Amino acid sequence: MDYVALGKSNLLVSRTALGAMALANVDDDDEAARIINAAYEGGVNFFDTARCSPESERRLGNAFHGSIRKDIYVATKTRARTADEMAVDVARSLAALKTDYIDLYQLDNPENLPLPGAEDGIVEKLLSLKEAGVIHHFGICTESFEVARDMLNSDIPWETLQFPFHLLCSEEIRELVFDCREKDVGFIAMRPLCGGIITDIPLALGFFSQYDYAVPVWGAHNQEELQQILYFTENPPVIDDKFNEEIENQRLFFN
Repeated sequence: MDYVALGKSNLLVSRTALGAMALANVDDDDEAARIINAAYEGGVNFFDTARCSPESERRLGNAFHGSIRKDIYVATKTRARTADEMAVDVARSLAALKTDYIDLYQLDNPENLPLPGAEDGIVEKLLSLKEAGVIHHFGICTESFEVARDMLNSDIPWETLQFPFHLLCSEEIRELVFDCREKDVGFIAMRPLCGGIITDIPLALGFFSQYDYAVPVWGAHNQEELQQILYFTENPPVIDDKFNEEIENQRLFFN
C-alpha cells in the first residue's frame, strides 16, 4: 500500500481509503467488523464516515476502539449549519466512534462556503474545536464546484476538499485536483465509481494511479468487493496507449 500526505494536514494516509458509509447496509456488526479489519490488514489506514449515517459511525467505532485507534485516521462529517448544532454533532460522533478526537472533521455539503464573523459561528467553532484538540484537521465535502472553488480561494485554513472525482469527470474537475496540489489542500475523491456507473474496477484504479495526489474513498459492501479493490490497488493495470484508449471510450460512451 502506498501512502500520501493529505495536503497541509500532513496526515500520512493510505492511497486507498475505505468509505464506511457502505457498512450501514451490511447484514450485521460482525460482518462489518470483518470488512473493516480486512481493510486495515490490507494496509488501509484512512476511514471515512459521516454523522448522517450513525450506524456506520457506530460500526467503525466498534471495530477500531482501543489500541488500534492510534494507527488509523478517521474522518467524519457534519451537516450542522450553526455552531450549536455542530457542538451536538461532534459530541455524538465522538461517542459513536468511541474516541476522544477526530482526525479530520468535514462540513457535509454546505450550501455556501462559511465565512468568518458570520452569524452561524461555523468557522469559529471549527477553529476552537481544533485548538482544543477535539478535531485535529478540518475540511469540506461538497458536490458544488462553486463551493470548492470558493474554498480554494479562501483565507480560512481549510486543509482538505472531498469532491466527486472519477474517470468520467470533465477536464475542469481534473484541473481542480491540480489546483488542490498547488494550494497544498488534500484532495479526497468521493464516488470513484461514479455511483456504480463505472463497473471496471481495474480501469478506475488505473485512472487514479495517474493522480497520486488524489485519495479515492471506496465503498465495499462485502469482502469480495474489498479484496478486488485491494488487489488492483497493489496490481494496477499498465498505463499505455490501450489503457488510455479504453478511458476515452468510457468517457465517450457515458458523456
